[in-house]
Amino acid sequence: MTGTTEALGGPAAVDDAARSVARPFYVYAVLANTLFQRGVFVIFLYQRGFSVAQVALLQTLLYLVSGLAEVPTGVIADRIGRRAGIVIGQMLIAGCLLGQVAFSNYWVFLALFVGQGVGMACVSGSDTALLYDLLVRRGATAGYVKIKSRFTMLGTVTSGAAIVLGGQLQEISWGVVYAGSAACLVLAVVVLMSRVPEVRGADAVDEQDGAEEEHGDATAWRAMLRVATPALVTLVVVSGLMHATLTPYIIFTQKTLSDQGAGTALVSVVISAGFFAGGLTPLLSDRADRRIGYRVIVPVSLLTLAAALGLSGLGLVWVTVAAFLALVGIPEITAVLVDNVFNEAVPSRHRASLLSMIAFVESALIGIGYLVLGALMDGLGSSVGMATYAAVPVLACLLWLPVLFGGARVTTEIEKPADPKAS
Repeated sequence: MTGTTEALGGPAAVDDAARSVARPFYVYAVLANTLFQRGVFVIFLYQRGFSVAQVALLQTLLYLVSGLAEVPTGVIADRIGRRAGIVIGQMLIAGCLLGQVAFSNYWVFLALFVGQGVGMACVSGSDTALLYDLLVRRGATAGYVKIKSRFTMLGTVTSGAAIVLGGQLQEISWGVVYAGSAACLVLAVVVLMSRVPEVRGADAVDEQDGAEEEHGDATAWRAMLRVATPALVTLVVVSGLMHATLTPYIIFTQKTLSDQGAGTALVSVVISAGFFAGGLTPLLSDRADRRIGYRVIVPVSLLTLAAALGLSGLGLVWVTVAAFLALVGIPEITAVLVDNVFNEAVPSRHRASLLSMIAFVESALIGIGYLVLGALMDGLGSSVGMATYAAVPVLACLLWLPVLFGGARVTTEIEKPADPKAS
């Protein structure tokens, strides 16, 4: 059986195999996250003359389109290849970034954000599925949490550095900021094409061979119904609400800080520092998984987000900065652990499709979150709007309590990874 450590000659060989798979993904993570506009694009949109409501609508459209495109792009990735899906998505995003700096009409921006959403959907699910299945091929899935945490760390730390540079490059021109981001996405595609092999759903080798043979002809929808335990469905919804809190919180913190008196340079530095914090904390994911587990980390992250939003509502710029920097990284640990649970719960043949279905729920909730938080900030003011939005992570925490205290299973026996000793 390919998933055993014995097949590779022991734990040391498994570690070597995992590292060989991981290296090109680390390079890709750095390049794909060198997005200079990420920390200041809200300010860019305001300078284009768009209102808070219009910016919120753009972000909502971005994530709703991404969510709607998740399932078809996931199926395509399983059919034509996960790497191909990533390449198509990143090139589409790069083109849309160039379009945003070239045009100023709001209707054009709506079209560009639709295209960017489709590109995000092409990448979402495909990147995780590609990494996980390459580890399956090498019998090294035990190293996934560690590799994914480093992958996440490199991506977010790179984002932080890029945001700082973006704030400085903006003084030259917005064209340099957006063209630089697009160029880095193209380089990421080059690395992927040259150093990462293609994997299609039909080529994937699942850890549980018998189950895969038994259900090999099942559609992605039927596969989802097989793995959709009540606890897994709850985890998908709760994870979606966590992202629907974290993502708009990070983006609209730019507006909150600006309204509380922070200048553009300080905003870029704070958002950048937040990305650094969010990049370093996932390195604790492996230890948190072994010592605490995702069941406990999930409510901790949700309550952390609620506290950060509440403190932002005080209207004091340095309190908002402190809350953002101290608390924004903790949910990133949860994201890595939950991602591992999702990968363990789905079969390889339909991995990209099923992960895209899960991402659809998350994207839809994120899009709605942008719309709700934007409306709250417009109607109540940025600070009070932030504090009111704290109700969302509190609700998610309440939804998770039955799983936390009831001990419900997230994965079924058939989807659990095989015991290496069994073979």
